[in-house]
Amino acid sequence: MVDNFNLRYVVAQLRKEIDHHSHLYYVLEQPSISDAEYDKLFAKLQVIEAEYPELIDMQSPTQRVGETPVSAFGTAGHTIPLLSLGNTFDIRSLQNWHSRIKNLLGQVQFDMVCELKIDGLAVALTYENGVFVRGATRGNGYMGEDVTQNLRTVRSIPLSVTPDGPGLFEVRGEVYFPKSSFQQLNAQRVSQGHPPFANPRNSASGSLRQLDAKVSAKRPLDVFVYGLGYAEDKSLPENHWEIMGYLKSLGFKINPYSVLCKDLSEVEAYCEIWAEGRNQLDYDTDGIVVKVNNLLNQQTLGNIGREPRWAIAYKFPSDRAVTQLLDIGINVGRTGSLNPYAILDPVNVGGVTIKLATLHNEEDIHKKDIRIGDWVLVERAGEVIPRVVAPLVERRTGRESIFALPSKCPVCKSAIIRQDGDSTPRCSNYTCPAQILASLKHFVSKDGMDIDGMGEKICTALLNEGLVQSLSDLYRLTEEDILKLDRQGPTSASKLIGAIEKSKIRPLKKLIFALGILHVGLETATILASHYSDIYDLAEASETDLALLPNIGPKIAQSIVSYFKDTDTLHTIEQLDHFNVNLTQNLNPLPKTPTLQGKIFVVTGRLENYTRSEAESAIRNLGGLVGTNVNKKTTYLVYGESPGAKLDQADRLGTPVLSEQDFISILDLNQVTTDKS
Repeated sequence: MVDNFNLRYVVAQLRKEIDHHSHLYYVLEQPSISDAEYDKLFAKLQVIEAEYPELIDMQSPTQRVGETPVSAFGTAGHTIPLLSLGNTFDIRSLQNWHSRIKNLLGQVQFDMVCELKIDGLAVALTYENGVFVRGATRGNGYMGEDVTQNLRTVRSIPLSVTPDGPGLFEVRGEVYFPKSSFQQLNAQRVSQGHPPFANPRNSASGSLRQLDAKVSAKRPLDVFVYGLGYAEDKSLPENHWEIMGYLKSLGFKINPYSVLCKDLSEVEAYCEIWAEGRNQLDYDTDGIVVKVNNLLNQQTLGNIGREPRWAIAYKFPSDRAVTQLLDIGINVGRTGSLNPYAILDPVNVGGVTIKLATLHNEEDIHKKDIRIGDWVLVERAGEVIPRVVAPLVERRTGRESIFALPSKCPVCKSAIIRQDGDSTPRCSNYTCPAQILASLKHFVSKDGMDIDGMGEKICTALLNEGLVQSLSDLYRLTEEDILKLDRQGPTSASKLIGAIEKSKIRPLKKLIFALGILHVGLETATILASHYSDIYDLAEASETDLALLPNIGPKIAQSIVSYFKDTDTLHTIEQLDHFNVNLTQNLNPLPKTPTLQGKIFVVTGRLENYTRSEAESAIRNLGGLVGTNVNKKTTYLVYGESPGAKLDQADRLGTPVLSEQDFISILDLNQVTTDKS
């Protein structure tokens, strides 16, 4: 062991100096020494640490190069959901968003912050006592991949920050691949006989998902931090603009082109400038993010679905190309919906070869007068989803044909129906093979019952062999059944049956999502699972009861009630129960009437006896719901030390507040009053 104080001091000073020059180079882009001088400092530290390995710790700059490859990424939950943004593709839609915000806030004028929307991979970076402890991808907004080891290789992400930061906090950012570095990487790959990567965004995502962090370390990724997720034990500014300045002072890399705008005209001018100037940047940006600046206003506006109301993404005109529409296909979805799609002569759009594109629906096809055989303008809407924008009428030859939706299902030839209040045409046959296949794929998907190894080919083969005719039939399968399928040996059959067996203990929210109820996505399934103790309670719920839950409107409530009225549905649930598939909120069923059922809690500040996640789990275990923002539906605000703006919002709305001791008393007594006076 080394107990030489002077050597430890030398190592500490070397690390401090290297971190300082790394910050100047990678964050501020203002190097004060040459690369050779920097390399000498780094090499000196490496030599000392090699001779005295007990001096190495995870905050050393030498530890960015990557550790032993991991076998798979773990998951990491987001304390506050990492939501996606709503998109607008023109100034008029941006103006409409601004008008809605004015009406909701009752304010004619309010500050907004405009930021370049970096085309990369969203990440959440958590720091504890100033040290970087975890990094995660967005995932589904609630749960992402733990890519801490790979993010440590991104040199513009500080491994530690100045000590005057919050005790525990999380920042959100976008990891991206600089265009110049991407071009160099592709040139190197081509020279080595490898195919070039398609585009910087996909390369950034792929680099962060390398199981060997040493591969990630060789990719010159960068990051811009664009917001604060949460913070404890610290009084912080009350608006986004000042918080970004604060994060910059802690050592985070902030995009230098963000601006504070006083009104919509300044926002529009900013969008216009960067729509023209974005190509001069060394990174891809696909739009502008506009945020309401005041944090209290953000909380008042809250979220709608999985998108914050207080922010919007104005997307630049997408990359476009011209190609020929060879045909229009029909996809039959799990709810029987008939979804037309374009079959295109392959064309490269923004570095990606496009063969298929969305056509939205029959009405949109006729409104745009898109015909089979047309030359069409294709774009990657939002830089991701390819869509047909419009036909090039001037290039028509007269041989084009007008599209007509078939009167019968293209798969099972059953009648097509349009239900009351639903404009979507649907196959009337619930046993349609296409619906069953789509339902089965949805049921076994990662967000559903997560049956590893059961892809589309296996699902199709099981249906074709008659081994599966309903969702519950999956749990009848044996290894002998799997061996009947092509290319399935004893090992793969055993693994698949094991994966099916493992899926029986999935949580209730996954089962609800997996059932494929119309309009019920993962977020809605999570809300339902938090409120109802088991699937039978949910099946008995009325539309009135359901509509009282957060983010569940009349349309979703009606769909849920209709689903559970169907006799086939009830039979499927009975069969799942028969095969011991978990149908409860957890594997230890809750009482029929949880003591906090229907109550919505928001937790803020630092609690002495609980972490925030522990407090929220205690609420859910008693049937309560957990919110992220205080609004009119909030039943109670639980507050600890340094509660911040949420306590002010509760006072303004008249929401009852609970100290930590009050909260503990509720948990001990297992009861809570409903009096909000």
